[in-house]
Amino acid sequence: MTPRSEPLLWLQLIALGAIPLELVLLLLLLAGADPGPAPALERLLIWGLGVLAPSLLLWRQPADCCSLLLVQVPPGGRSPLQSRLAALQDALPARLLCALGALGLLPLLWTLDARAAAVSGFSPLAQSNRLVVLLLSVPLLAVLLWQWHQLTQGFWLLSRSKEQLEQAVPLSAAELAQRRLSLGLPLLLLGPLVSVGIGGNSAVAIEPEQSPEQDESTDLDEQVS
Repeated sequence: MTPRSEPLLWLQLIALGAIPLELVLLLLLLAGADPGPAPALERLLIWGLGVLAPSLLLWRQPADCCSLLLVQVPPGGRSPLQSRLAALQDALPARLLCALGALGLLPLLWTLDARAAAVSGFSPLAQSNRLVVLLLSVPLLAVLLWQWHQLTQGFWLLSRSKEQLEQAVPLSAAELAQRRLSLGLPLLLLGPLVSVGIGGNSAVAIEPEQSPEQDESTDLDEQVS
């Protein structure tokens, strides 16, 4: 088994399409109200609540590689491959990638909020209270961070070799509960991906084509009979 045979890692790459849509939604939310008297403080506040606090939690407990936010694989039903993949999440590069995403969301949030007035006519919360807009932006920022975490984690785990996977010590169900952040209902059960190859040794019998003379003789026999 290799990391590429785990379908959950490939499902996490859906974040490549989800993150741009969530950024557009964040822009439309911020366009629902004019900036307050201290926009810089407001941006720092929602970034701290929606990004910094969750990123500190994810640094201590990385998101479970078998959790897709709404659903997850039951801890007691993990395969040996999934338990070994969870152990590979402790690597420092994987954690640093998540931290880079948290830092990158601050200038991104700053830019979106500064330019949100240009799309105020398309906002579903047009002419709303600024406090309401900021409060709704906090959970969306947290989801963005989670999606970034899963995206970088998926790429990291898919790039691991078979030897690295075999050297990893599988995590037990108790260790998973203590060291991983598992969100979602335990309803997800997917089998491993199996590559199907076409063997070159299988012989296929091909009947030779009949010649025109054989075709004519066959037709005559049928007419006589």
